[in-house]
Amino acid sequence: MQNIKLSSRLVGIGLYTPAEASLYTGIPAADIRRWLFGYTANGVQHPGLWNSELADLDEVVLGFHDLLEIRFVHAFRKHGVSLQAIRNASQQAKELFNQAYPFTCKRFQTDGRRIFATVMSETGDESLLDLIKRQYAFEQVIKPSLYEGIDYTESDAAQRWYPVKRSKSIVLDPSRNFGKPIHASTGIDTAAIFNAYKTEGENTKRVALLYEIPIAAVEAAVNFEQRNAA
Repeated sequence: MQNIKLSSRLVGIGLYTPAEASLYTGIPAADIRRWLFGYTANGVQHPGLWNSELADLDEVVLGFHDLLEIRFVHAFRKHGVSLQAIRNASQQAKELFNQAYPFTCKRFQTDGRRIFATVMSETGDESLLDLIKRQYAFEQVIKPSLYEGIDYTESDAAQRWYPVKRSKSIVLDPSRNFGKPIHASTGIDTAAIFNAYKTEGENTKRVALLYEIPIAAVEAAVNFEQRNAA
């Protein structure tokens, strides 16, 4: 009964370990754990940037929206923006957009510079100067590619993510398979297809017959899983 309750609790939320999130985003698992679940430095405990969608489970796991939001944190950190500034920007954007996960919200593309300007005046974070004064610098961080592949609801919340550029063959959808990658049209877990591919001697035709799916579906799943394993 407890497993049934947990399964229904996860519908529409997704479930990922930091290691899985790292595979899907290319961001080191250590960074994901640090940013979302906090860290200790010089005896001081620093909390995560926000509470995970699954914080009530008392486990180190992420939800679907956490997974997407982390991609933006990674972009900010690569540009040298401090965690304090990111935390403040996230809080201000939440209030401005009325979104629990504001960086993923498309409005951040246009309003983000204004938010960072406010944050810089509060934190004195000089690394934000380029983002505020030079439009091209902001666009280098908040790249359109961060939003590409994300489908949105009418309320501007992320609904699903197609992680392969210019392709809708593979999808992460929190309402299906707990948000784990699946072949979009067949709904079959890409990891299951890939495992069968290895078991069957890397014979795509045999796997296609096994699952009663097109060979193209097998190839898409295998390519995705091999890309992640690389």
